[in-house]
Amino acid sequence: MRTLRLALCQINLVVGDIEGNLEKILSYIDKAVTKQAEIIVFPELAITGYNPEDLLFYPAFIKKAEEALNEIIKNVKDFIVIAGLPVKKDDLYNSAAIIANQSLIDVYHKIYLPNYSVFDEMRYFKPGSRIPVYEYDGVFFAVNICEDIFHPSLPGLIQVANSAELIINISASPFYAGKYQKKTRMLTTRAYDMGVYVCYLNMVGGQDEIVFDGRSLIISPSGDIMAMGKAFEEDLIIADLDIEEVTRTRLREPKIRWEICFGDREIIKIPLKRKAKSKVVLSRKESAYEMTEEEEIFKALTTGLRDYVNKNGFKKVCLGLSGGIDSSFVALIAVEALGRDRVIGVFMPSRYTSKESRQDVYELVKNLGIELIEVSIDELFEEYLKSLSDTFKDLPQDVTEENIQSRIRGNILMAVSNKFGWLVITTGNKSELSVGYATLYGDMAGGYAVIKDVYKTQVYRVARWASRGRIPERVFKKPPSAELKPGQIDQDTLPPYEVLDRILYLHIEKCMGQQEIIEKDFDRDTVKKVLQMVKRAEFKRRQAPLGIKVSPVCLGKDWRFPITNRFGG
Repeated sequence: MRTLRLALCQINLVVGDIEGNLEKILSYIDKAVTKQAEIIVFPELAITGYNPEDLLFYPAFIKKAEEALNEIIKNVKDFIVIAGLPVKKDDLYNSAAIIANQSLIDVYHKIYLPNYSVFDEMRYFKPGSRIPVYEYDGVFFAVNICEDIFHPSLPGLIQVANSAELIINISASPFYAGKYQKKTRMLTTRAYDMGVYVCYLNMVGGQDEIVFDGRSLIISPSGDIMAMGKAFEEDLIIADLDIEEVTRTRLREPKIRWEICFGDREIIKIPLKRKAKSKVVLSRKESAYEMTEEEEIFKALTTGLRDYVNKNGFKKVCLGLSGGIDSSFVALIAVEALGRDRVIGVFMPSRYTSKESRQDVYELVKNLGIELIEVSIDELFEEYLKSLSDTFKDLPQDVTEENIQSRIRGNILMAVSNKFGWLVITTGNKSELSVGYATLYGDMAGGYAVIKDVYKTQVYRVARWASRGRIPERVFKKPPSAELKPGQIDQDTLPPYEVLDRILYLHIEKCMGQQEIIEKDFDRDTVKKVLQMVKRAEFKRRQAPLGIKVSPVCLGKDWRFPITNRFGG
């Protein structure tokens, strides 16, 4: 009987921390060896972390990754390790090293280089052209990298036509809500259509604005999920594969019998014998339950914030608390991500702050168990008004005075940050940032925008799911307001958020112009106003802090519009 024990090491890596990544890789090799794993797999660019971006232009960085690879090779004996790293030959490649017997058996180069959304791999890498298959004591397996498996032909189909019974795909696939379900359908279809085991390994953790959700998969030749990695957590997934199942499946359903392999058939023999193993079958389906959108988004936000704070060495975070839903939700995320002792709320009331907002801030702080600093902005605001009284003589108060209040608050938060070394996290949502309903150098001031990619209506839904009574009930029910003038509510300036968010979704995620959106049964004047606001706010978005991507089109690397732009749409 041909069986194979596989270990998928779903780990959280740090870009540029090659020494730390190496240490983690070696520790997981040790764990997998104790489980009698024969093939031990690590994610795409595991040695350097994903994505190194312009670090890849530095020869010293590439050399350091090569040195780490050599260290791994020394520690690989009578088993196989597959690990991702950048490799410099005639050019630079996104590669997978195949290691056994303290030797580098081969290096596979990624063929399909994504150059959309947050990806920019064609800036750095040359695509590979070889499509080898590896023989391990009568078991034939192939390796490809992330985007390679997303294509229905090359390289997977040729690998299978060249005898591969197992495809190992190492990946760094960023999260957005709903992507996992689409990806799972694609991977199970690949396995079923080709009658092959598909072992998909995704990394986990946050890197700047992107989050990797893990949820690695081992899929049988009949398209059934055999094992699944944990969501948003490190994991070691061990599974025993009955390779004869491939033969049985293909004899029953010979879907690839007539596939023609073009080019030379490259089979690389690995000089190892398969080992006798314990009889325990270790495959499992932990975390196989379907997450709701609310749970997915909340876990992504907490993972992204936790890793950004920890990987960049911040001890604590601070944020402005207003008594509204956005700041309450961000405070809740921060506590979940970091613990209550590492989160500081700053309440900065003014003459326009309502009694209810004050009560809601203090109730939230009590429920979350976090420290609160209160600094009134009234005296500072009055000083601004006095200092500008001659300049603004005979002119009515307008958005200028509103923005002064917001910028005073931004200054206070940054002063606290400078004094104590805390990271300021901002609380603006995607709806506000899209239309510019935010103050540059005011409520936009900070180092990390936690809910930058979450629409206002999503904020309410996810916050309700996550709250468990910690966010005061009134926060969910009162009309949202910036409280920068008497009686102000958001809907004085914006359409209802249910309408606004739908228009923004169609424009941002679906690339619809004005007339197309109007034809979806929206009011013409409302659509025109919203799209004009989006266009005018581009200069603000360029200066906003980075934030966590949870949608297909985040207002960061996914969104690249010229500020100077006369296209009407």
